[in-house]
Amino acid sequence: MKTLHLDIEYDFSFALFGVVASCRDYKMAWSLNRLLRLNLTRRRDLCYEMMDRQKMYISHYEHNDEHSTVRLFRNKALGTLTAKRPFMLPDVKEYDYILQITGALQQYLHPQELLNRLHSLPIIQYTKQFDPLTLKYKEHLLF
Repeated sequence: MKTLHLDIEYDFSFALFGVVASCRDYKMAWSLNRLLRLNLTRRRDLCYEMMDRQKMYISHYEHNDEHSTVRLFRNKALGTLTAKRPFMLPDVKEYDYILQITGALQQYLHPQELLNRLHSLPIIQYTKQFDPLTLKYKEHLLF
């Protein structure tokens, strides 16, 4: 019997930034809205089902326009989770938030300029850009 293999190529053509900030997620979204003239609004929490049948919920804000999409994720899961890795992206667990930029805004705003703008916010302690292809759990960023 002939075996068929399904090969799927995912699109990881987005800019990804890690943010260290000790503030609430709604305050981070509000600050980014003011800084970048966005309209990040709270969406339904993302739910990931873990191997041990536990569910992990991640706070999620999103801005959509006709040319780009900006998403803000809280890296650490909401509530108390007894899992070993209660993070959306465990390989960058030292970052509190993950900022994902897709589309025209990514070309319009140079990554170094965005990093400089983010550093200008008093609530942000540190930011760094990541290459999504180097992350082990990059599939968590696909929607």
